Amino acid sequence: MSKVKNMMKKSRKLKDTTNQNPKSQQAKINKTTKKKKKLTATSNNSKQQSNKKRKIKRIPKSKDKQKTKNSTKNNKSKGKKKSNKEKENYEQKKNNHQMIPENTEEKQQQQAKMGKMWKLSDFEIGRPLGRGKFGNVYLAREKKSKYIVALKVLFKKELQKGGVEHQLRREIEIQSRLRHPNVLRLFGYFYDENRIFLILEYAGKGELYKKLCKLGHFDEKTCSQYISSLASALSYCHSKHVIHRDIKPENILISINGDLKIADFGWSVHAPNSRRNTMCGTLDYLPPEMILGKAHDQNVDLWSLGVLLYEFLVGTPPFETEGHQETYRKIVKTDFVIPEYISSGAKDLIKKLLLKDPKKRISLELLQQHPWILKYNSSNNEN
Repeated sequence: MSKVKNMMKKSRKLKDTTNQNPKSQQAKINKTTKKKKKLTATSNNSKQQSNKKRKIKRIPKSKDKQKTKNSTKNNKSKGKKKSNKEKENYEQKKNNHQMIPENTEEKQQQQAKMGKMWKLSDFEIGRPLGRGKFGNVYLAREKKSKYIVALKVLFKKELQKGGVEHQLRREIEIQSRLRHPNVLRLFGYFYDENRIFLILEYAGKGELYKKLCKLGHFDEKTCSQYISSLASALSYCHSKHVIHRDIKPENILISINGDLKIADFGWSVHAPNSRRNTMCGTLDYLPPEMILGKAHDQNVDLWSLGVLLYEFLVGTPPFETEGHQETYRKIVKTDFVIPEYISSGAKDLIKKLLLKDPKKRISLELLQQHPWILKYNSSNNEN
């Protein structure tokens, strides 16, 4: 019995221990879980810190990479843009080079213009050559080349008062592009705050009008040669669709060699395939279509050439009167009388130029083949 009791006591003890174990075990487990949680928390914190450290380290690297990538892309795009621009510039230069003939004076002059911006200090100013409404003309010499030119000085205030700014702009655009031995060259222009300077070809013998006034009139040989050279210049202008519209002795200069030079393109116009309605020019040289308010074309220059021929031979314009209205009436009716001492050939050419109907006027090509022109021009006879 004693043995059985002892066994029962031991089993109770075991039961008690088993009953006590869960609490102690839970406590132990709680301790161990807390330790584990601490360990996991510390491990997680260490991982997060390490990740943060890694992120902090990686951010500048990624930014640098993006920057480098963007910079490389931009450089490539810039390189492409530059290459395209270079190609365009090269093609433009190539085209410009093809447009200008090689080893010609034309090419040298255009190249000089492209690289030169003129200023007043580039010139030595000499004596005055003439005075006008809007400025003066002076003899000048370019310092480097020692080339003699005529420097036309125009005052901006006077141009604005006269309302001719557009007229001057058109004159520069047209005259600077014309290349003919009987057309005065416009080499270039520049300006300052108060003035505009035109660099013009120097015509050493001055205005034709002064020579005409001095002599009274020209002989028929001189007249024939003058009209032939002027017709050649006008034919060239018309081929470029330029109408001068103000042919008169005051607008014609004489070079040192005695060649005529058409100047003053202030009333000129570039009018391809169109007709104009503006009344312009000098009273004695106005054609009937302008006075009547009709549209006009390049044939107005033919009328002016006829008036000029008459004045060369006689010394006065064919329709000159004391009053404007009487002059207008005579022009519209083409009422003029040619003196008897003028040759029949000269009379015939005058009559063929001074026709009221513009379409019936003799063309510049036929004028060059007129017997009176051929008689005094050996070059035409050779051709």
